[in-house]
Amino acid sequence: MASSSRNGTILVVDDEEIMREILETLLTRQGYDVRLASSGAEGLELARALPFDAAVVDIMMPGMDGIATLDELRRIDEDLAVIILTAYASVESAISAMKAGAFDYVTKPFKNDEVLVVVRNAMERRRLVHENRNLRQNIQERYHKFANIIGRSPRMRQVFDLIIQAAPSRSTILIQGESGTGKELVARAIHANSSRSDRSFVTVNSGNLPPDLLESTLFGHVRGAFTGAVYPKKGMFDLADKGSIFFDEIGNVPIETQAKLLRVIQERDFMRLGGMETIKVDVRIIAATNVDLRQMMEEGKFREDLFYRLHVISIQLPPLRDRKDDIPLLVHHFLEKYGEENRKRNLELAPDALDLLTEYDWPGNVRELENVIERAVVLTAGPRIGIELIPDHVRKAPNFQVPPFVVPPEGISFKDVITDFEKRLIESTLEAAGGVQKRAAELLHIKPTTLNEMIKRYEIRPRRKRLTNGNGHEVDRAPEPGESIPRESLNRLIEESVPLDESLERKGREGR
Repeated sequence: MASSSRNGTILVVDDEEIMREILETLLTRQGYDVRLASSGAEGLELARALPFDAAVVDIMMPGMDGIATLDELRRIDEDLAVIILTAYASVESAISAMKAGAFDYVTKPFKNDEVLVVVRNAMERRRLVHENRNLRQNIQERYHKFANIIGRSPRMRQVFDLIIQAAPSRSTILIQGESGTGKELVARAIHANSSRSDRSFVTVNSGNLPPDLLESTLFGHVRGAFTGAVYPKKGMFDLADKGSIFFDEIGNVPIETQAKLLRVIQERDFMRLGGMETIKVDVRIIAATNVDLRQMMEEGKFREDLFYRLHVISIQLPPLRDRKDDIPLLVHHFLEKYGEENRKRNLELAPDALDLLTEYDWPGNVRELENVIERAVVLTAGPRIGIELIPDHVRKAPNFQVPPFVVPPEGISFKDVITDFEKRLIESTLEAAGGVQKRAAELLHIKPTTLNEMIKRYEIRPRRKRLTNGNGHEVDRAPEPGESIPRESLNRLIEESVPLDESLERKGREGR
């Protein structure tokens, strides 16, 4: 990364000396290394000589204006986060700059906090770009062909280590995980890092074929084996010889076919459907499942001997909700992938949109996240993808949990607990709704009259709050219909509810 200071290096380009001095003072106090340029041409000279993490560029300058400077800066460093400074009268030009690849814009006169929020977001984006690139490079150096498996979380590092340890062996491998967690990617990585990598990797979708047709597909058949078998045919095990064969959803293999699959594992041979000749085969078997095979064994739907033959090495893939630290890296990976496919370069996700994706629990796992990003890339008109391009089911998903509550030995009043929580919920919802009682009632799915009665009962004083958008700009509105209560408000409610017994204890002391 370009940083020569603890927080990063920033280029400020503005023809007004007083503005350069203000920004230099503000940013230096935050630990940034700041370099100044009085023109676009001077800024480009500095950018060619020194690496920068971000640039703050005035849009209205004599000679080379901010848009032209932006274009040239991005040619020097396509990852550079460029922030445009603009007056209120030229906001349209700033929007044009955003379409041209600017990270964000700030209107003059500005508040110090507003500038700092945008700069911090720009630095985070720069850090993420470099971390993603370095992670890929490290993975490719250490793990060779892992380019499509993205992850830095401890759970994924364990998966990487297991792949490396298991790949050189001939042992069968069982990959377990929910749908969408990337089981086939792991299977391909095992094959790619094995001595069989230059031979075939054959995938079998175990659940789409009836037993007879599945056996014919796997083992081939002789002429006359069944009606329509006019010519002999080789099967997938023939194609996978000296390579690897991957059984996707092994739990769907019919019980009668499981015995023949067991023979291939044990004896390393098979017979074609309708044939008597034994055919030797050298193949690595990798299987995957999203169901509990032990439960299927108990129900008589899966052979116990086959299970233990497959379960020599087991790799458990974590669901995405258990490795949310990987979501920013995955998002960046998919933005690059689908941006290239759709000829849209330098795409990025607005911070509030990324927060939303991080909060969501992703029942469809990485596959669902990939679909959401692909959709957003196709629909976006500019380089920044905002929260409006996130599907409704993600935006509206309830995503909070009431923490566990410990009942003290002496007991506690159920009524007091419920009353205290109810009051806090109303206060947080009113805050989320900007003090608008009608909107708060909609968020709580109760009648406005009911909410009004509860406000009076608990002596709550509603106050209108100025809300902020994803860029930190204040907006004086309540959430639109269909929006959920903001996560931060619910988090605050939940956090405050944890020491509920302490607050009730205080109430008891006050009552005494």
